[in-house]
Amino acid sequence: MNPPRAGYTLPVFACASAIAAFQCLRETAAPSDVTVNLVKPPETAVIPVEQAARLSPTTALAITRSDPGDNLDLTRDAAMWAMVERHHREAERSPLELRGGEGIGRNEAADHQPAIYAYARKILEANLLPQLEPNERLVITFIMPEGRSLAARTSNAAFGIVEGLSLLGTSGIAQPLSAPGQLEVFREELIARRTVHEGLVFCIGENGIHFAQQMGIPPLRIIKTANWLGSLLAEAGRQKVHSILLFGYHGKLMKLAAGIFHTHHHVADGRREVLTAFCAAVGLPKADVRHIFDSETAEAGLTYLRKLDDRTGSQWVPQVYGAIAQEIDHRAADYIRTHSDRTVAVGSLLFDRQRQIIVRSQIGKSILTEFC
Repeated sequence: MNPPRAGYTLPVFACASAIAAFQCLRETAAPSDVTVNLVKPPETAVIPVEQAARLSPTTALAITRSDPGDNLDLTRDAAMWAMVERHHREAERSPLELRGGEGIGRNEAADHQPAIYAYARKILEANLLPQLEPNERLVITFIMPEGRSLAARTSNAAFGIVEGLSLLGTSGIAQPLSAPGQLEVFREELIARRTVHEGLVFCIGENGIHFAQQMGIPPLRIIKTANWLGSLLAEAGRQKVHSILLFGYHGKLMKLAAGIFHTHHHVADGRREVLTAFCAAVGLPKADVRHIFDSETAEAGLTYLRKLDDRTGSQWVPQVYGAIAQEIDHRAADYIRTHSDRTVAVGSLLFDRQRQIIVRSQIGKSILTEFC
């Protein structure tokens, strides 16, 4: 079987569009493709340009289309526009000003600034600054016409990104974490980690990995699972792993409490239903249960419970999430036993979008004490 094909992250296509638009201002013919210095990794990528045109002597627009490789990625073929305006640079003004237009998300935690993060800024600077004249300044506005509608199908809002998608990434390469072939790569990593440690930490994505490391968990204990939790739990059993800490964002991990072991939203969701069911199970009043069911996201449901606790002095958050964590542990351990005929201690730790811990299960507390 051929290995899954890697693609590129959204910042690469944003940068490619900006390069193409800038070239339109410098040359008479629109480019059919552009070469992007990815910076990380230290290599280049040739990105096709769908359209590019000069709008005025100082403004040009270019369009590329996202190619995330063999990923279940909703940005596939989404158009990324960049409008580049050339200005005379004034003293103490930055040579590059980046703006977010329609479809580019805004960060609620940063005064609704456009969600254009460090890596995107870094590759734009690396590719464009060397081409500028000493007194030249560029204002670049990024637009994703489908960004707002695509964002509604993600958990961006749970992390405070609203109105569109973010130009997020730590590398130019989009690793095919959701492609079936990637599962074999994860299995090999698990086997390698198992030779060093009997107990492992499963993190779905980068948020969990970074948070786990901040808490002092050794990197060689950490396995990035993406959404392949069920398959890797079974593999952990077959490899005679002694204990597993499921460490992740509550909106993902709570799916396990409903027996959903492939957590990609294209496969199955159910966060609202899980949270509602556990609220009802611990005795939350009917009107409040209805409010949880009507919440748009798991994060919104958690916020409601927290406000309810603050207002009434109740303890609904620890009750509800304690029950969820306990069920996650039970379901995950049972899944391993069913698929590998082995008993593995499984604990869980759930955090919110601010990386604040919501709950550690009893087994999770014990495992965490052993690991750090």
